Amino acid sequence: MHSSAIFLIEFGAIILGLGLLGRLAGRLQFSPIPLYLLAGLAFGEGGLLPLGASEEFVAIGAEIGVILLLLMLGLEYTASDLVSNLKTQYPAGLVDMTLNALPGAALALLMGWGPVAAVVLAGVTWISSSGVIAKVLGDLGRLGNRETPVILSILVLEDLAMAVYLPIITALLAGVSLAAGSVTLAIALGVAGLVLFVAVRYGRVISRFVSSDDPEKLLLVVLGLTLLVAGIAQQLQVSAAVGAFLVGIALSGEVAEGAHNLLAPLRDLFAAVFFVFFGLHTDPQSIPPVILPALGLAVVTVLTKIATGWWAARRAGISVKGRWRAGGTLVARGEFSIVIAGLAVTAGIEPQLGPLATAYVLVLVVLGPLTARYTEPIAMRLAGRGAPPPDGLLAQRGTPAAETLEPMEDSGRDR
Repeated sequence: MHSSAIFLIEFGAIILGLGLLGRLAGRLQFSPIPLYLLAGLAFGEGGLLPLGASEEFVAIGAEIGVILLLLMLGLEYTASDLVSNLKTQYPAGLVDMTLNALPGAALALLMGWGPVAAVVLAGVTWISSSGVIAKVLGDLGRLGNRETPVILSILVLEDLAMAVYLPIITALLAGVSLAAGSVTLAIALGVAGLVLFVAVRYGRVISRFVSSDDPEKLLLVVLGLTLLVAGIAQQLQVSAAVGAFLVGIALSGEVAEGAHNLLAPLRDLFAAVFFVFFGLHTDPQSIPPVILPALGLAVVTVLTKIATGWWAARRAGISVKGRWRAGGTLVARGEFSIVIAGLAVTAGIEPQLGPLATAYVLVLVVLGPLTARYTEPIAMRLAGRGAPPPDGLLAQRGTPAAETLEPMEDSGRDR
């Protein structure tokens, strides 16, 4: 009974604190993600008041939070949208990998950590945080923006690339034979392809199966199906986030709309727990020795991610403002980067790699919501006199709007 009481007190305090921080962020018109992370940092390992009894439950809640974030993002798009975006955006995925993996690999080699550590750190700097970005897009009300499908396509390409990358890096760290590594990779690719095929080909059948006029039944079926698919995907060496996302795109019409409304409060709760959990497992004392290389790497990869988003959005015909928003939104790193670094730490490849990756991700997971919000207005302000005049001034001058205005940024699609 005593441990149960402590658990309730700790977890209740966490939820209450998150609510107060969220309210503060709302008054400041600011994303609450950095505040959640800093709160976790303060009460985690080496923090002001480490928590203990509720840690295991928080870990499970954090994993559910990532799954729900990706499910909700998937609900915004149909399977045909995904296939179309992947076909048109795969060059952006190659640009993304080249620009953002190379800085990590180069730093590892410069520090003398060897080729295996270089491959690991390349993954840390390459992969954006789908969880953080999904939350930021919702907080900023940009899920219907024209640049959002471009962002989504890059994130999905990264997540699907993890189905190839993670088995490879696991084999490298374990030093297994080429044959064993090839079998693991083949299984991962087959499962990812099968889930994607089912989502695209049988999405309407799945929607009819899930559909219910009773909100309680709809909630239970959608949540249960999502967790089941995510768990199977993770068990087969495929990202649970990919599985949850594909469940989301497989649902359409009234089912998608109803599930979105029912799951939104759960998403907000568990997503907040995820960001706190990230902070809880970051020891503040491990950051100072590696802060300078981590900051330098962060600066470089902020610029490369912004360049990636800008190039991809420009290629898709998005206006200048949307290009800057796309680039700024992609900056955050998070869950995948920590998973990759954790594999290397467990294998004992390089003692400093773990703290550097942690510091790097912490910087960018805090900076990511800021770049998502402010990259576009700062870029437009720096452009200065080159920016087009306001719409009202154009009307006063008698300039035809169709000849001067950029495409609308907020035109979403109906589900």
